[in-house]
Amino acid sequence: MKYVAEYRDPELGKKLLQRIHQRSKKLARLMEFCGGHTVAIFKHGLRQLLPSNIEMLSGPGCPVCVTSAADLDKAIALGKIPGVIITSFGDMVRVPGSRSSLQQARAEGADVRIVYSAQDALAIAKENPDKKVVFIGIGFETTAPTIAASVLQAERENIKNYYVFSLHKVTPPITKAILELGEVRLNGIICPGHVSAIIGSHAWNFLPRDYHIACAVSGFEPIDILMAVVSLVEQIENGEPKVEVPYSRGVRPEGNVTALKLMDTVFETGEADWRGVGKVPASGLRFRKQYERFDAAKNFAIKISPAKEPKGCICGAVLRGVSTPENCNLFRTVCTPEHPVGPCMVSSEGSCATYYEFGER
Repeated sequence: MKYVAEYRDPELGKKLLQRIHQRSKKLARLMEFCGGHTVAIFKHGLRQLLPSNIEMLSGPGCPVCVTSAADLDKAIALGKIPGVIITSFGDMVRVPGSRSSLQQARAEGADVRIVYSAQDALAIAKENPDKKVVFIGIGFETTAPTIAASVLQAERENIKNYYVFSLHKVTPPITKAILELGEVRLNGIICPGHVSAIIGSHAWNFLPRDYHIACAVSGFEPIDILMAVVSLVEQIENGEPKVEVPYSRGVRPEGNVTALKLMDTVFETGEADWRGVGKVPASGLRFRKQYERFDAAKNFAIKISPAKEPKGCICGAVLRGVSTPENCNLFRTVCTPEHPVGPCMVSSEGSCATYYEFGER
């Protein structure tokens, strides 16, 4: 198949669903890692179409949502430093920290600008040589290579007022961490397609090898997801977990070698703080020593009070797959997209925002 319309074909969807209903007999608890998958599943009503023995859980695949309150507080503190311009993706600006948000900081006078890419932030640095421009770097392995490229460009062009506050996360370690917590017993995982386009499908080999969990790397159209579920059901029913790639048009076993090299040139893995989980070793990206002059965390004195989670918010439990937004007392009442209490209601890939827009009322 070549065209998007083919991945939305109702007749093909019916055939895949028929196959799932015919083959799926065992209890199958599946987790979609990526928030983009959660959106597609809800938007197209796929949960309601699957047999009752298949349970779908949402995972931690929303980079804005998994950013800890402490890291958000640090980003806000950076924005309050005189002479600093904060640049950030749009979702990040509205996420509540412990006591404020970047949006509120902007209302109070901080220079906070929404950008679409690190290149936009680099352009702002060139246009404002008397200011220090900090890009809030969030995202998984999908966005990290482009941000690494902006750092290398800044080095080539001798741009001395450009910094990155790296809050990047690495996906396989958090998947391991959730499995090791033992709160949810999974039979299969729908692995993130865009991340896997960078890191390759081989990065998920530990799932069947170490945890006996079926794995299917999926794209983001309804047919993509149904193909992934078919793959997982076949593996579970046959008792032969492995890594399969229904999203072969976008993912290679070795990943994107060029992007991986860019990322590895500028960053190395280190500990990262995940909302709802805590600090996970080797799950974040920090600057290598030779590029530390671009590291906002190293070049600015950031002081914050102890971080705290929004009272009553269960976003952390939702990200671990142990609860759903409907179990939160704040959902749809106090917490809405217009007035979000927690980050899962802010991001377009957040589970709470997805349940709010597409879930049953």
